[in-house]
Amino acid sequence: MQKFRFLILSVFLVFLIPVQAQSDSDVNWISFEQLYDSLQKQPKKVFIDFYADWCQPCLRMDLEVFTNPEVQKELNKNFYSVKMDVESRDTIQFGDQTFINERLNRRNPVHQIALLMASRKNRPFSLPAMVILDENFEARARYFQFLNKEQLLKALREN
Repeated sequence: MQKFRFLILSVFLVFLIPVQAQSDSDVNWISFEQLYDSLQKQPKKVFIDFYADWCQPCLRMDLEVFTNPEVQKELNKNFYSVKMDVESRDTIQFGDQTFINERLNRRNPVHQIALLMASRKNRPFSLPAMVILDENFEARARYFQFLNKEQLLKALREN
């Protein structure tokens, strides 16, 4: 019986350790609510990734770019990183403001926050959409295309 318990514990630890090691290297994505609290405690640059489940370039960035250790290190060290599904039905509280998805029953149900932060003048909203903000929560750059590892790192370091 003692050997059986040891075997079960050993197998459990073998599977637990790699999972823990992998999660330590992921981008530390937070919500807008968490972002507001974090900015109140310690101002820091902000990176926002707006995506949709059907967006192929967004999925490609998740697979090829946000899994890169160098990108993860840069984001986790120097930014608060927010990842938001633009079709979210959630009501989001950011400070004393409330944001909703006013377009839920429309063909392109883009959330109010995405429209406010990642829209371009005289152009329809498009994905992927990424926004980089400074410590004062002012937009420094917006990107509306797939960025490979090198392009994203350059954008993060320059802004």
